[in-house]
Amino acid sequence: MANGQWYPPEWPDRIRALADGTLTPVTPKRAATVMLLKDTGTGTGPAVHMLRRRASMAFAGGAYAYPGGGVDPRDDDHQVRWAGPTRAWWADRLGVDETAAQAIVCAAVRETYEEAGVLLAGPAPDSVVGDTTGADWEADRAALVARDLSFAEFLDRRGLVLRSDRLGAWTRWITPEFEARRYDTWFFVAALPEGQRTRNVSTEADRTVWIAPGEAAAGYDKGELLMMPPTIATLRQLTPYDTAARALADAPGRDLTPVLATARLVDGEIVLSWPGHDEFTKHIPTTGGATA
Repeated sequence: MANGQWYPPEWPDRIRALADGTLTPVTPKRAATVMLLKDTGTGTGPAVHMLRRRASMAFAGGAYAYPGGGVDPRDDDHQVRWAGPTRAWWADRLGVDETAAQAIVCAAVRETYEEAGVLLAGPAPDSVVGDTTGADWEADRAALVARDLSFAEFLDRRGLVLRSDRLGAWTRWITPEFEARRYDTWFFVAALPEGQRTRNVSTEADRTVWIAPGEAAAGYDKGELLMMPPTIATLRQLTPYDTAARALADAPGRDLTPVLATARLVDGEIVLSWPGHDEFTKHIPTTGGATA
């Protein structure tokens, strides 16, 4: 493979099964992912925080990704203390109702805390917590990971306000219909709050890095860094920005039309494509195998 595109070997068979009607698509679960940025002062633009998924992971093992995960349904039910754009504004931006909008934004903030130790919340609507590395913070983070504690309960216990204004919705990708594990994922951008630092605390990752988007994209192009299509696509989109603030400022104007891969039969081969992202197109012979 010339680049680092993650491509599961079972996809061709699943695509054929979907085409002939023997595979029923799984309903995608709502999810959120955060591209956490920090300015480096090096003249190369901001760095983005990435995790390498453990090779043992069933989904995209060994691939580089951002902190993220599924929505906790409990965050649909409880009105959290909220700062920034209203839930109605977020509902319109994300293309969902207000209840779902709160849950998706909560998932973005919660997963960033669970997997990177960074918390986009504060004791007041205009503040963000400082150091979160103490033992009491770690106990709460572990309880969130174990789902013993909902994020709404965590915010209430701590008397914290969720800072939705610290997030910018960037793009939305839906896992292809032929994949066994499907997610409807909203990608957000955020800047590392002053006083906080990332930690390698994810149970799903064996390595974390701060890396310039352009450097990460170059590693992918050389086949050195394995990534899923939405990861490398967003890295390329971030490359032109010289500061985290500029990326955040542009986020509200970005198109959130979902990107969903399609598979069609053309001249005896399956053509797998992602609308608007020609670099990921795959040509799969009907007899098996795959070509770029």
